Amino acid sequence: MRWLKTLVLAVIAIVIALLGILFSIRNQQEVPLDIIWAKLPEASLALWLLLSLVVGVILGMLAMTGMYVRLRTRLAGARRDIKGKQVEIDSLKKQHIQEHH
Repeated sequence: MRWLKTLVLAVIAIVIALLGILFSIRNQQEVPLDIIWAKLPEASLALWLLLSLVVGVILGMLAMTGMYVRLRTRLAGARRDIKGKQVEIDSLKKQHIQEHH
């Protein structure tokens, strides 16, 4: 079953790579990029689009970092709380057993 998953992922990776190559080949026209504060040199449209994708992914990851850290902190606190509750339950079980013997 693991080989099937590997095969499917390999096929998907090949398809994505071929689509990326086709995208790059079909978008070779040079275009300047004029952002609000700067005018960047001419480069292929494919390059500008791929760079904007990379920048967007990085900014999205940075934006999610705060939430990720906050959730990890809450999870660690919840795990500590569960561990404390488990110790309390075990103590009560022992007490109950001792009372009935």
